[in-house]
Amino acid sequence: MLNIALDSVDDSPCAALAIGTDYAFGTMLDTHRHRRAQFLYGMSGLMEVGTDDGAWVVPPYTGVWIPPETPHRVRMNGVSTRSVYVLPQASPRPFDGCEVLVVSPLLHELLLASAGVPAHYRPQSRDGALMRLILHELAAAPTLPLFAPMPRHPQLAELCAALLARPDIRVSPDDCARQLNISPRTFSRLFRQQTGMAFGAWRQQACLLAALSRLAAGNSVTAVALDLGYDSPNAFSTMFRKALGAPPSAFQPGSR
Repeated sequence: MLNIALDSVDDSPCAALAIGTDYAFGTMLDTHRHRRAQFLYGMSGLMEVGTDDGAWVVPPYTGVWIPPETPHRVRMNGVSTRSVYVLPQASPRPFDGCEVLVVSPLLHELLLASAGVPAHYRPQSRDGALMRLILHELAAAPTLPLFAPMPRHPQLAELCAALLARPDIRVSPDDCARQLNISPRTFSRLFRQQTGMAFGAWRQQACLLAALSRLAAGNSVTAVALDLGYDSPNAFSTMFRKALGAPPSAFQPGSR
């Protein structure tokens, strides 16, 4: 099914529904939720996903798993999507939170083929077998570390939102502690309690998310590295490759 609203087919008894949708660059889907879980796959462009728990960036050939009834918002940057909506009782993933999943070549082809599956299909038909295989592949898909958790503490959340908007690898815990008028030790303890991460690791994630967005938009590796405060493109590329197992150039337009 292509470019139709989920609401028009959500009453189907089928465990999984597939819908393909094309979005103009910069389209913002405001906060919403589904009774079904959703796997949102972008075949082109880049998606920025946000929930109350944090922020994700989803580059091409990856997708985001969104548990049922999870409020989320999505910014589409030149994205053609395939979404699979799954009844909660048929979910192939846990409900703990959103995850960015690697889409294998097999899963990619299955998602392409799913656009021809109607809302009402027989479970034992070829369409039913295709959708079941998609669920099996989603269960086995590995995750990518493309997430920055958001704290609940109001002042700390405001600080983190500002850093996500303008990340800089040079920002130190001491700088943040001064902004909150607390000691560096108190800041570090509070940050870990609220996010489950050390500040340095979270700061790197914020830079990684921003880097993916800018690389996908066509910015050069050098420009991205310097804009994020790295001393050199090599230092940035080393961090990037260590985090994602591929160089920054792999996430620029035209790369698979």
